[in-house]
Amino acid sequence: MAGARQMPSHFAFRRLNMPSRSSCIGMQFLQAVGVAEAGRRAASIPEANIPQTAGGLVFVGAGEGATSEGEFWESLNTACNLKLPVLYVIEDNGYAISVPVEVQTAGGSISRLVAGFPNLHIEQCDGTDLEASHAAVARAAAHCRQGLGPALVHAHVTRPYSHSLSDDEAQYRTAEELAAQAARDPIVRLRERLRTEGVLSEAEVERIHTEVDAEIIEAAERALRQPHARPESALDFVYSPDVDPTSARFDAETAGAESETGLTMVETINQTLRDEMARDPRVLVFGQDVADASRADALTQVKGKGGVFKATAGLQREFGDARVFNTPLAEANIIGRAVGMAVRGFKPIPEIQFLDYIWPAYMQLHNEVPLIRWRSNNAWKCPMVVRVPAGGYIRGGAVYHSQSGAPLFTHIPGWRVVMPATARDACGLLRTAIRADDPVLFLEHKHLYRQPYNRGEYPGPDFLIPFAKARVVRAGSDATLVTYGALVHKAVAAAGALAQRGVEVEVIDLRTLSPYDWTSVAASVRKTNRVLVAYEDSISWGYGAEIAARIASELFDALDAPVGRVAARDAFVSYTPEVEDFTLPQTADIIRALEALAAY
Repeated sequence: MAGARQMPSHFAFRRLNMPSRSSCIGMQFLQAVGVAEAGRRAASIPEANIPQTAGGLVFVGAGEGATSEGEFWESLNTACNLKLPVLYVIEDNGYAISVPVEVQTAGGSISRLVAGFPNLHIEQCDGTDLEASHAAVARAAAHCRQGLGPALVHAHVTRPYSHSLSDDEAQYRTAEELAAQAARDPIVRLRERLRTEGVLSEAEVERIHTEVDAEIIEAAERALRQPHARPESALDFVYSPDVDPTSARFDAETAGAESETGLTMVETINQTLRDEMARDPRVLVFGQDVADASRADALTQVKGKGGVFKATAGLQREFGDARVFNTPLAEANIIGRAVGMAVRGFKPIPEIQFLDYIWPAYMQLHNEVPLIRWRSNNAWKCPMVVRVPAGGYIRGGAVYHSQSGAPLFTHIPGWRVVMPATARDACGLLRTAIRADDPVLFLEHKHLYRQPYNRGEYPGPDFLIPFAKARVVRAGSDATLVTYGALVHKAVAAAGALAQRGVEVEVIDLRTLSPYDWTSVAASVRKTNRVLVAYEDSISWGYGAEIAARIASELFDALDAPVGRVAARDAFVSYTPEVEDFTLPQTADIIRALEALAAY
């Protein structure tokens, strides 16, 4: 079923509502909370048509070692705060590989450690005792189904063998300890009890053993007979096979231009979100500070926040608390919950307040979001649009408000990465991102949010721009300048200055970084025979390095000069404006690089 993409224990089963599992410790906790939350919100949004089960709950299991991960604590905080029906089962065998529980957990007991969480029902049981385990889980499930909040079953179990083939537990567990563990084997205990109480005879026990052995052997042999996966199948389901955001279906771009009387980029983003939320009731918007006010009754007395940049202002008032809401200040929490909502059928649009603070969510963003479709062989999908303000040139932003970071996402298969340079492009690309069926990282350059030169007339609710369609901002014949984001405007300024000296530069705005429009780049380079790539990330290992490498590799015969690059210095953005200007690429840097190319 998984197409040979995961280890056998990391299975997915659509019919039984078992989403794809990964090897990443603890990631499942927040996703489980998101699935449960989706059920709760679906009840308030019947028009979304999200399937529901009366009295349903979400089961999430882990070993006691996984409770050391921050995602466990973030999930428990949200599940308790929202009283979500999440049933946690923690199988405590006393070891996280070789690390004993007293080293992992303060006080040596996770159930004792979480006892102060409100609305949390806690059960402890001997996980090797069938009846005791069944009774504990039944009581915990009843608590969840009654809408009283989450429950945690702390089951004390054994580990009958080493953690893995590479692990030898005899290296860190004494013979006496191993013997005591073996005596608690739940299968042996159950077998002896059934025999002692006359439920099964010795012959019946042996018959069951024989039947089970035969069933396992037959299943193993059947698995071994299966044909091996085609090598080229590795490329299947990296992206949606059903919705192609690069296709003509999404090419509804109409003519238009910037206008000093139009909307700013941030206003355009707000209006696009508003239109798409009205169109599709599955769209949810959430993150830190994105709501107008978490205390909805205050909205009669206050203006409302609607995000630190006001990109989501008024959306909660219009669409309600079920669809627009604040989250804790916890980036992994935001993205992990979005995963659960996406696999449940919603189209989440989480916001990370600044790209500079996205990194606590990077495990979810790297190993979970883009992999769910691929690793489940298309049994599950995880479409979402992660909106992130990014970039520098904001004067005083310093190192923690000026980061770009695009290459850290463009190198991950499964992600679509977008960075518009104009208000109109933000409208068309955001709408395509929302209507796509893949995860999209939508980078919004903070410097461009409210620039007067970056206004544009709102093109309407049907305006779409396909991915991988670059825009030729300025035509030219002497050199090609490939760029994106805030540098588009600096590139145009540089091209204008050089035109006065008789050098005509063609400026290409990529608009989408993954996928990108190689066809347009190649055509321009073949025309001009000289090319400069400009990008805001550090020059070493940056996004533009890949573009430059491909040009040098595939278009070498068309070049009359080496491929040029202009980018940020390999340093951090300073608080001081003069040092910021020195670090980030400026119009003057672009002019000098283009002059050198023209003279080569």
